[in-house]
Amino acid sequence: MADVFLSLGSNIGDRAANLSEAVRRLGAEPGIKVVAVSALYRTKPVGPVAQDDFVNGAVRVETTLEPEDLMRRCLAIEAGMGRDRANSLRWGPRLIDIDIILYGNLTLKTEMVEVPHPRFAERAFVLVPLAELAPDHRVGDRTLAQLADAVDRAGVERAD
Repeated sequence: MADVFLSLGSNIGDRAANLSEAVRRLGAEPGIKVVAVSALYRTKPVGPVAQDDFVNGAVRVETTLEPEDLMRRCLAIEAGMGRDRANSLRWGPRLIDIDIILYGNLTLKTEMVEVPHPRFAERAFVLVPLAELAPDHRVGDRTLAQLADAVDRAGVERAD
């Protein structure tokens, strides 16, 4: 079983319900066991497109799936919930976004998936929920809590 951290986000419709549904669908997938779910955080969008704020969270799962198979399942969940990646604007609004951030201690880059996720260590909307789930989890020589403390948390607030 691989210990995997996922980041989830939504800024269309009932954002919290979208994340909850994505977590439910992840847990229903064969080979994926949801171990922990972070609180939800209201966050400012990143990138050049004007859009509504996001609700973000993180999920820790155990999986028997290889990284690319897990990514395929995540993309299928997104599509099943109505996300149309092919016709959506890059950096634009999204109904649901599920990203693999860490997959055990694996470093991998393929056309389908890159782990650790590029730029995750620069993004408070990813690090704050991850550090909540596993503050002492090490990524290289730093913990998730240390990484989260090193980023600007402006625009990231608990959604509850």
